Amino acid sequence: MDITVYGADWCADCIVVKNFLSSKLVEFEYIIITDNLKAISYVEHINKGKRIIPTVVINGQAYSNPGINKLMKLLENKD
Repeated sequence: MDITVYGADWCADCIVVKNFLSSKLVEFEYIIITDNLKAISYVEHINKGKRIIPTVVINGQAYSNPGINKLMKLLENKD
C-alpha cells in the first residue's frame, strides 16, 4: 500500500492520523505543507481550491480529512 499524508505539525487531525497509522505499523510518507508550495498546490488541486488537511493519498486515491473510521475501512481493504 502506497500512503502519503499531507498535513502540518500544528494540525490536530494530522497528528491523530499520523499516530493511528504508526500504531498500526503502517508505512507512510508524511509531507508537511506549511512552507512547501508544491505540496500546497497539490492539496488545493485535489480539494477544489481548498487547503484541507490531512489529505491522505492511498494508492493514488485522495481522501480529504478521512477520519479514523474511514482509514480503518481503507486499511482493511488493502489486500
